[in-house]
Amino acid sequence: MVDGQGHFEHRFPIVLGKDFAGTVEEVGAGVAEFEVGDEVFGVVAKAGPTGGGGFGEYLTTAAQFGIAHIPTGLDHATAGLLGLAGAAAVNSVDAVALCAGETVLVSGPTGGVGNYVVQLAAARGATVIATAAPGVEADHVRELGAHHVVNYRGDLAPQVRKLASGGVNAVVHLAGDGLALADLLTSGGRIASTLHLGQDQLADRDVTATAVVASPDRGVLDRLAADKVSGRLRVPVARTYRLDEIPQALTDFAHGTLGKLAISTT
Repeated sequence: MVDGQGHFEHRFPIVLGKDFAGTVEEVGAGVAEFEVGDEVFGVVAKAGPTGGGGFGEYLTTAAQFGIAHIPTGLDHATAGLLGLAGAAAVNSVDAVALCAGETVLVSGPTGGVGNYVVQLAAARGATVIATAAPGVEADHVRELGAHHVVNYRGDLAPQVRKLASGGVNAVVHLAGDGLALADLLTSGGRIASTLHLGQDQLADRDVTATAVVASPDRGVLDRLAADKVSGRLRVPVARTYRLDEIPQALTDFAHGTLGKLAISTT
């Protein structure tokens, strides 16, 4: 439920946070997939006004969705950064159905989701064009696998057209003007958007739009974990905070960071 000012209904106390990793302490009746002592990670999946729960020493979550086993070779600290952003990235790349040899424009690659999108797209053999400011941001996305970087502070269209004169095959829209980005697609191109851009907004453009909502089901989580263990996926960590430093973590997040911010209970 959302009120007229865009605020979600809530009841105190509220525990924020969605991603988690840890050890199973108890299981509910009828749970067969997990046992006490299992190492697990995922995204807290709770409906209703309280929600959340990742920023704590203990949490409860459903066994059917948003949780997977941590495989050998993956530590808790890294697993705890994969779930929500990783799922949004996988869902976005899947939505545009990238093939080897295609060109994809990633708008918003410096955030958590974008970091993973760049890597996943490059791993599929696509040529990745990423939007970033010159300097530290550009260097960061290149290290993650971007083949080209265009400056979002300037006019994107001529920069992209110089690299892909006929347009790009796909766009992953995590930031910026979705309609302007759609205009950079070739005829029949695809755009996936985490910012609610849908087919009905494209007018007569000959492109396909998919609005993406992160869906961290077990299959997606297992894929992310396998990619990390195999070395196909990096998890860039900007800083790790203690529980009592969460207010600072939220402030830093709001100001923008390169890479993921982690919360540790130890």
